[in-house]
Amino acid sequence: MSDLPAFTVKIDHNPHLPAGGRELHAIVTVEAAREGGGGRAPAAEAAEIIIIDTSGSMTYSGKMAAAKRAAKAAVNVLRDGVRFAVIAGANRPRLVYPQDERLVRASARTRRDAASAVGRLDAAGGTAIGSWLLLANRLFAEHRDAIRHAILLTDGKNQHEPAPELQKALDACSGNFVLDARGVGTDWEVPELRLISSALLGGFLDVPDPADLEADFRAMTEAAMGKAVADVTLRVWTPQHAELRFVKQMVPAVEDLTGRRVPSGPQLGDYPIGAWGDEDREYHLCVEVPAGDVGRQMRAAWVKLVVPGTSADPDERVLASGNVLVEWTDDEAKSTRINARVAHHTGQSELAGAIQEGLEARREGDEDTATARLGRAVVLAKQVGNEQISALLDRVVDVIDLDSGTVQLKGEVSKADEMSLDTRSVRTVRTRVDGGTSDQAGS
Repeated sequence: MSDLPAFTVKIDHNPHLPAGGRELHAIVTVEAAREGGGGRAPAAEAAEIIIIDTSGSMTYSGKMAAAKRAAKAAVNVLRDGVRFAVIAGANRPRLVYPQDERLVRASARTRRDAASAVGRLDAAGGTAIGSWLLLANRLFAEHRDAIRHAILLTDGKNQHEPAPELQKALDACSGNFVLDARGVGTDWEVPELRLISSALLGGFLDVPDPADLEADFRAMTEAAMGKAVADVTLRVWTPQHAELRFVKQMVPAVEDLTGRRVPSGPQLGDYPIGAWGDEDREYHLCVEVPAGDVGRQMRAAWVKLVVPGTSADPDERVLASGNVLVEWTDDEAKSTRINARVAHHTGQSELAGAIQEGLEARREGDEDTATARLGRAVVLAKQVGNEQISALLDRVVDVIDLDSGTVQLKGEVSKADEMSLDTRSVRTVRTRVDGGTSDQAGS
């Protein structure tokens, strides 16, 4: 535990409610940093699995050759001692390296041997992603104390296993490892990769051009190598008769964690937030508290970051904590003030929903709904300062009036542009201390 980053928790909210008021919103910013910054590699045990789609469709458009280069790039940045494997996925998964069902430690020799094995891959067969995940789950099972991360690449739909089988696999794997997914080309399903990465606490992105895979895999693996602690939990206490209405991750991407709650004690709920290195993330909490009289003060929520024990040190550890306080007032100026960070993230959450609903309506031929929802997205993207989303919306709609959100659907939209907008709808921008926005969060 000695190499754990130093965690801090900051709470942003308006603590004042009017007499009888009940609903309180707060943004919880969590920061983690190791002493001396991020240049020093963590000493924590780590395990990495690279899963490459080798179905027949990967033959086309240079995808298989690009996937091989990407897998080799990922293997080459594994730090010495990390346990790893490479899986080829088709109708059934198979181990590319090593050939027996285990993880091996990274060294100059094993990285070289793995790259050689990857170079011999060819494409044939179908797509059954659930079976690929279950093989990774078995490989990770012997390394529960390690930071467990997987990369998944696919170019198509999960056509060769029933949807319930994929869901069963996700249920079996949930909580056992973090997975980042990539879709290459335009024949994969955005909702499917969103489902997979969400269940496994990772992210997903589109890679329309296979030539971009190599740099992307290298960056993902380097980020995984920088993680220093696995299985962090956001633990939230609320007082009696209060209700925690939702918990959402907002930075680096919108992810509703509400349904992941695991009761951990009286009035306590645990929300898994994955592995951490030197980074910061933001969460939006909404608490409904019992109504209070003017002048009354109370703690509306108590947030803790908890890391579980290991086989060597079985006791869980509290990394940081913060309080969400509330006071009832008859000062209207205080009770109606809207916290800038809360407003910003409320807009980003609505933006993601508007884009996804608008694109779904467009696919179903409901032009009125699509126009209204994507017009609303144009307004919200401007309000929250999300320039990347604004640029992607410009490829799908013609903006007639930006302030009112009056738009017209474009007659011809490439599938790649539509998929990019859908995929990146949840990627967010941070707020600055002054209430503005900073650079795009995440990639």
